[in-house]
Amino acid sequence: MAEQLQLDRYDKLILTYLQQDARMSTLELAEKIGLSATPCTRRVKRLESLGVIKRYTAVINPEALGYGLMVYVGIELDKHTHDRFDAFEKKVKTMPEVVECSIVTGQKADLLLKVLVKDMQHYEQFLLGQLTHLAGVSGVHTSFVLRNIIDSAHLLLE
Repeated sequence: MAEQLQLDRYDKLILTYLQQDARMSTLELAEKIGLSATPCTRRVKRLESLGVIKRYTAVINPEALGYGLMVYVGIELDKHTHDRFDAFEKKVKTMPEVVECSIVTGQKADLLLKVLVKDMQHYEQFLLGQLTHLAGVSGVHTSFVLRNIIDSAHLLLE
């Protein structure tokens, strides 16, 4: 396990506020955490260079763009080889419907996909037209999301 980076009170405050509003100006952020702008900027740049802050992004409501169906798809592969996983990863990265993909353990599936589609017809086209045609896919298990209870990318900062 990698050594955990030690963050002080100011670093944690910076991360907390940026998780809430990444468009916040440095001056506004500095005022909220109780530092002047220059040391605040240095701290943000340090957190970026260390990879603690990976990127800044806008969170878009998928339903506002017509993506009304979220699906979790468990994928079983026929072989558990490095080449098989590599080939699957390369192909799945080209599929815009797939918004998350993880290798998992503890269940029958080898990979778990989070998929956003417009409706059931779109999912059927994606499943039968793309996903099941990938080399090595030997099983697919679909779970449809009825309703999200928690939808947050915010991390707990202790």
